Amino acid sequence: MSKGLFITGTGTDTGKTYITGLLLKKLNETGHNCAYYKAAMSGNERDSSGKLIPGDALHIKNVSGIAQSLDEMCPYVYENAVSPHLASRTEGNPVDMTVVKENYNRLTSQYDLIIAEGSGGILCPLRYDDQKIFLENVIRTFDLPCLVVADAGLGTINSVVLTLEYMKSHSISVKGIIFNHFHAGDVMEEDNKTMCEELTGIPVIACVDDDCSDIEVSGELIASLCE
Repeated sequence: MSKGLFITGTGTDTGKTYITGLLLKKLNETGHNCAYYKAAMSGNERDSSGKLIPGDALHIKNVSGIAQSLDEMCPYVYENAVSPHLASRTEGNPVDMTVVKENYNRLTSQYDLIIAEGSGGILCPLRYDDQKIFLENVIRTFDLPCLVVADAGLGTINSVVLTLEYMKSHSISVKGIIFNHFHAGDVMEEDNKTMCEELTGIPVIACVDDDCSDIEVSGELIASLCE
């Protein structure tokens, strides 16, 4: 049976896709049979034929080198750069958890490890009409532990602690924090790392700077975080 890990963030633009690509690259380079999955993806562009291309998935594929096809990576792709629940109001095709489950389960028959990425922060709504679907529902459906991606800079103590307190109160398993846009030796960012670990009890397992081509976490450690 496949194991998985869910990547969420303290908000949008924290670099979840960037970090997810590096995690999958490390898994792929260390011989793990791994795949990427994202239930819903907004803010995508069309190719010359008019087809929407899942930009995050394409980035993941290019960075990680995994052989998985784009069509397997994301069942719901929207053009408007807004939350999936709002994008689907304009574009149609709202998220259906049956479809999300079917596509994820199909991957479990082909891959040993699946890294799933969320949209926005932990409270991002995927659908909000007669059905109400949040990222939390996806995490619970697949019973996945999480890593939280946070910006290393000013304000991160507040956003990290609030995010992890919400996840703790909702019984969502968090295995670690990854700091993005980190500058080694920066007094504030080093202190942010220490304070976030102290206040949450969750370890910062990696600190990643801008334009990094590798993440200083072993493939074995990443695999061990998957459940």
